[in-house]
Amino acid sequence: MSSHSHHPGHDHQHDHDHSHVPKVNQANQKKVLLSFVLIFTFMIVEFVGGVYAGSLALMADAGHMLTDAFALALAWAAFYFGQRQPNNRLTFGYIRFEVLASLFNAMTLFLIAIFIIYEAWQRLTAPATVMPWPMFIVACAGLIINLVVLWIMTRGETENVNIKGVILHVMGDLLGSFAAIIAAIVIGLTGWAPIDPILSVLVAVLILRGAWKLIRKTSHILLEGAPDDAAPSLISAHLLEHVSGLSEVSHIHVWQISTGYTLATLHIRAVEDTQAKQVVRAVETALQEKFAIGHSTIAIDWSDEPSSPQCLLSEASHHHDCGETPHSPTHSH
Repeated sequence: MSSHSHHPGHDHQHDHDHSHVPKVNQANQKKVLLSFVLIFTFMIVEFVGGVYAGSLALMADAGHMLTDAFALALAWAAFYFGQRQPNNRLTFGYIRFEVLASLFNAMTLFLIAIFIIYEAWQRLTAPATVMPWPMFIVACAGLIINLVVLWIMTRGETENVNIKGVILHVMGDLLGSFAAIIAAIVIGLTGWAPIDPILSVLVAVLILRGAWKLIRKTSHILLEGAPDDAAPSLISAHLLEHVSGLSEVSHIHVWQISTGYTLATLHIRAVEDTQAKQVVRAVETALQEKFAIGHSTIAIDWSDEPSSPQCLLSEASHHHDCGETPHSPTHSH
């Protein structure tokens, strides 16, 4: 049997390193709430302005801002619930809620883009009368509001997938406001109405591109994928090269609970059984320093065991290698 070893220095530092409550959530929560208030308030202004100016572009952009406001509310809820402590049923707490919120936001971006393309087609086939200069004024105000919100959202930590999703929403709306300004100027000076739907399609394509990237990232996390910079092959090679007294690494599994919360489990074999405790400490330190893995569970394979037990995932994944590495010669400093 393998003996499992968790962080030897569990008394103090381990509890801090393994905290599952995000440290950045409070700052994110505040900026998301402020952005929500700004977006929701101006959404009402833009819709009223769109009705007054007879501009479908402004009303459609107001609809986009409504989805932005919903995305911000969902992001706020994700950060709020994400700070709750783990319990017996949810041992990692609600950290992953933000990943689900991010995926939902990405899906709504797809729907927004499809709606914009549909509206653009409608305007090309049946142009509407537009009052360009009221449209221009409201669109400029929308641009300013979106710039302010984008500035707020890009302060501090931005790698969080939930924050990325919100930023994509705001950038899509920013492009929509910019397109509405250009359309208003062109219509006002030349009367050429098709510029409005043409620019709308361009904005929709950019939104689709950003949404696809976000879906790929959040899906990778939900599928328990390893971060690009912490693949099992990279971890194995690094440990065998830099940890003295380590002879074998196997059964490596790496995944993320949410952005910045990477976990790993693995088996190690020390050159001498008496070195096992020191090797485990060195491996955990290397995982933290090189790969930012703050929570690792390490099983020790003892010298009287011929090999590690077969990985339970191997059959389910059609001989998935489970991070296996062949027996390697001892590396020492």
